[in-house]
Amino acid sequence: MTDATQSAAIAKPKATGAQQKFLAFASLIVLLIFFSLASPNFLQTSNILAILQATSVNGVLAIAATLVIITGGIDLSVGTLMTFTAVIAGVVLTYWGLPLPLGILAAIGAGAGCGFISGSLVARMKIPPFIATLGMMLILKGLSLVISGTKPIYFNETPSFPLISTGSLIGSVFPALPVPNGVLILFVLALFIGWILSKTVLGRYCYALGSNEEAVRLSGVNTDAWKIAIYALAGGICGIAGLLIASRLNSAQPALGLGYELDAIAAVVIGGTSLAGGRGSVLGTIIGALIMGVLLNGLRIMSVAQEWQTVVTGLIIIAAVYADMLRRRKAAS
Repeated sequence: MTDATQSAAIAKPKATGAQQKFLAFASLIVLLIFFSLASPNFLQTSNILAILQATSVNGVLAIAATLVIITGGIDLSVGTLMTFTAVIAGVVLTYWGLPLPLGILAAIGAGAGCGFISGSLVARMKIPPFIATLGMMLILKGLSLVISGTKPIYFNETPSFPLISTGSLIGSVFPALPVPNGVLILFVLALFIGWILSKTVLGRYCYALGSNEEAVRLSGVNTDAWKIAIYALAGGICGIAGLLIASRLNSAQPALGLGYELDAIAAVVIGGTSLAGGRGSVLGTIIGALIMGVLLNGLRIMSVAQEWQTVVTGLIIIAAVYADMLRRRKAAS
């Protein structure tokens, strides 16, 4: 393959990804305009902050899902892992009465540990990601109920815990910008993971595993170890999502979590990450998460029934996957 052919092969996916991000951003703008015209309550500051607050949890989960999907895998356990880490934080802070920093570390560490197990099932035992993470999803759902005794765990004994999500560090400095900490955490995390994907060895291998894992293995790289590391990192990010949702509710709800993985995967695909692996970006994922947040919020404001909101979400997932298939066919032609 000549240098010119190599450059063209590299430039084409990049152009396709940039085009998808532009289309996703344009779709977001269209949705904002539509709902602002449909309801005078949509563009109120309180509602915009509510959208951002709701998006913070799905956005963090979507970032975790992005890492795994770029490798060519899938993680169906992100929602229940989020719940499990919230329950772990509840056990450490409420049942054991330990300090807040230890609760935060326990939640993130539990997430990373579960991600390590999922990665080992996929990389070492060669179980298909869909099956491995489906099994992990069910295991974590059961463990959350067992550990919590099927009852919510409240954080009343840790009054600073809700500030993780609902407080406003930015608002304390700039009172006119009461941006919740959950939103700040989302964007700081997005910048950090974006830097990892673009500037580190882990990021390069993440894309390489999704593009051609066998070629990477034949070049002497321990692909199993890198894949496990990526799943563990994604699990730790799910731990952050668990802290955000638990702090927003001021409780760990053990029955919560199912369905969150679908919203996260939808945000990832809408943002231009290919389900075939090898292509994707955190920026696109954040745009996709914002589209999901704006759409669901707008439908609620327009008093669309919950069941129809679910129908719309399903249609979006199908449309996003089909668009990804069309992009791959176009890139291959």
